[in-house]
Amino acid sequence: MNVTQEIIDACNRDDRKAINRLYEYCFELLMPVCFRYNRNEEDARASYNNGFMKILKGMKKVDEGINFNAWAKRIMVNTLIDEYRKDKKYNTQITKSDNERELDYYSTGHQNDAESNLGYENIMMLVKELPHTTGRVFNLYVIDGYSHKEIGILLEMSEGTSKWHLSTARKQLREKLEDLENRNQRMVI
Repeated sequence: MNVTQEIIDACNRDDRKAINRLYEYCFELLMPVCFRYNRNEEDARASYNNGFMKILKGMKKVDEGINFNAWAKRIMVNTLIDEYRKDKKYNTQITKSDNERELDYYSTGHQNDAESNLGYENIMMLVKELPHTTGRVFNLYVIDGYSHKEIGILLEMSEGTSKWHLSTARKQLREKLEDLENRNQRMVI
């Protein structure tokens, strides 16, 4: 199903059937985004419902011909970021000074055979094991394409702290991938 202007207009008229169809469509599109930013299904569903309500409220502003999927994903990511900001217990400021060469090394991509053999779902499960803020920075930078400057503004941290979280995420993921690879090799032998 594609979201047509007819569906958008029907949702703006509070047509319950159209809203239900849009809810189901968006559920398939946006729940993977919610799972990337939440550690369990209950929180992911709550985030989805909050984001969907914002999508419905914003439907009146949707112009004809807009890429609905991209617009809805942006709304959902912004909703998830807003939720993160509200949850101050996870928003710890980390002040660690690393030299720029170390940051540059860990913020550049390195291909790992374990990554290519594991698959997206398994890697995302490893990302969920990261500390909360570190996992969010990794998702925003690597998956959603935000810059460190944008992440710093969104998560209310310095650009350097964002880089530190990304380097920490990559270090921890690399270690987890190496552990998995070693376990897999032992199982083969």
